Amino acid sequence: MKRTIFIVSIIFLSIACGKQDKQSQLTKLISQRDKLNEQIANMQKDMAATGTNGVKGIPVDVSVTDLKPTEFNHYIEVQGKVDGEDNVSVTAKTIGVISKIFVKEGDNVKSGQVLAEMDAQVVKHALEELKSKLDFATNIYNKQKNLWDQKIGSEIQYLTAKNNKESLENSIATTKEQLALSSIISPINGTVEEVPVKVGQALQPGTIAFRVVNFSKIKVMAEVAEAFSPKVQDGDLVQIFFPDLNQEVSTRLNFTSKYINPVNRTFTVEARLDNSNYNFRANMIAVVKVNDYKAKNTFVVPVNVIQGSLEERYLYLAKEENGKQVAKKQKVTTGVSYNGQYEITSGLKENDKLITSGYQNLVEGQTIKISGSVK
Repeated sequence: MKRTIFIVSIIFLSIACGKQDKQSQLTKLISQRDKLNEQIANMQKDMAATGTNGVKGIPVDVSVTDLKPTEFNHYIEVQGKVDGEDNVSVTAKTIGVISKIFVKEGDNVKSGQVLAEMDAQVVKHALEELKSKLDFATNIYNKQKNLWDQKIGSEIQYLTAKNNKESLENSIATTKEQLALSSIISPINGTVEEVPVKVGQALQPGTIAFRVVNFSKIKVMAEVAEAFSPKVQDGDLVQIFFPDLNQEVSTRLNFTSKYINPVNRTFTVEARLDNSNYNFRANMIAVVKVNDYKAKNTFVVPVNVIQGSLEERYLYLAKEENGKQVAKKQKVTTGVSYNGQYEITSGLKENDKLITSGYQNLVEGQTIKISGSVK
């Protein structure tokens, strides 16, 4: 029993010693870290006075830019597509079989032009029969009217003849409308882009028979995320880039939808363009850049010159002290960023010399040599 107690005591003593050793090591490491931080701070002060090479009188080469207020624009970029101002699917309006097609792809057509006809022989025969009946009914009506005008015959005979004539006239008008439905007509001026039907093909009402597009004017359509709805309005400036044509066009939004698509949470925007100077095609890809923010007089700097954290951001300016150029840390407040540029809302003034190269290892007060300057 005494032997067991002795062994257990030795084990606990070893564990306690191990914990004390770890604590001692941690304290020693913290002390070393503090000494290193102090050495780093002292070295930075020395470097600020002598240059990064630690050799007195050898300053660091830097390039600077003289800051001037300028215009800053931020854009929302979305992918869109080209469509004709009038892009119409011409459909069949009645059941039938295509008997004639009068146009082919690429043909220019006018509004009201017949593009194709469907077999309507039955309707035509019915129309001829109604016309024959109308001739007979009209003859009877004229005779009854003459008799009635002479006060001969009964009023019932006259009214019956009149009703028969008018009823046949209405039937003929209805039949002509049915006959007209057998003609597939272009509703707009434009170019025939698709002819997906053939002679002998049976069609149902609503079947697409032709696609007619008017490309004298086009529109670029895009879907914008719901989150940007407060920032995007009719009349906003847009830059539209067409990768296939390697061309960019400036215009304004003509339409912003008030409807949010519940499936993808987007809304539609449109910009109309004149196609007279371009070779746009339907469904061509377009990169739509909507100008959602503009600042006319502000300072703009490259993103990479800004250092620090989100809580404190700074950059380096070149300033003269005691006849020498030195690097000075300048705290700034950043605004919106776009395309590798940051808007600076506070902390800078006109003609400040921004260090744009050689800033990576600079410290406050370090001697510098300006080897390049951008006005």
